[in-house]
Amino acid sequence: MEYSIQELSRLSGVTTRTLRWYDQIGLLKPSRVAESGYRYYGRVEVDRLQDILYYRALGVELARIRECLDDPSFDRLAALRSHLATLEAERERLEQLIRSVKDTIGAEERKEIMSDEQKFEAFKQRAVAHNEEAYGAEIRARYGDEEVDEANAAVMHLTQEQYRKWTELGQEIQKKLEAAVQAGLPPESVEGKKICSLHRQWLTITGNRYNPARHRGIAELYVMDERFTAYYDKRLPGCARFLRDAVIHWVK
Repeated sequence: MEYSIQELSRLSGVTTRTLRWYDQIGLLKPSRVAESGYRYYGRVEVDRLQDILYYRALGVELARIRECLDDPSFDRLAALRSHLATLEAERERLEQLIRSVKDTIGAEERKEIMSDEQKFEAFKQRAVAHNEEAYGAEIRARYGDEEVDEANAAVMHLTQEQYRKWTELGQEIQKKLEAAVQAGLPPESVEGKKICSLHRQWLTITGNRYNPARHRGIAELYVMDERFTAYYDKRLPGCARFLRDAVIHWVK
């Protein structure tokens, strides 16, 4: 079966303009181009477009999708199974959030006071949900689904006291970063070393095993991904870069 670009657009819901863009960047080439200039797509291209749409639904960037699909070792069946596992995990996460919101609404309607444990569970779910939505695709592409799922589970298993310490430690790191940048201190300073140590504590308070290479990789994301940068630089530019540079210098 062969489809013209208009037919493939109607079939997939992807605009012809997007299909032309995919061709231009080398993400999805047509199987042939007629003398008239019309693009035509065969079964292989249809399957590749389906793979592209799966990755896009998970928030993966186009450049990364092309790398995955063009990798000679790309295993489509394995990728589909990974997509399914991710979507099922997302469904479970949403179902948990829905239950939490329903419980809160019910308690409000009945004029009941939710226990601290119930409220705390909702906070943890919200934190995991936000991180997954904002950074999940990139982190999963970099470290794999298993490691990210373990990290999410570690947060969900935090006690109330551990969660309090985790959030307070994050706030302390932010405060010290802003003070160091404001003072013009270099990341190689003693204060930079202290911040690096606090960041290590923050990474491992959930029980995750410490890995220096992973620590440096996470720190690199703080300047490579504008969303991470915006988080640390929300009040003072330069904090994300200071943290990255401090980790690179002090973590061996």
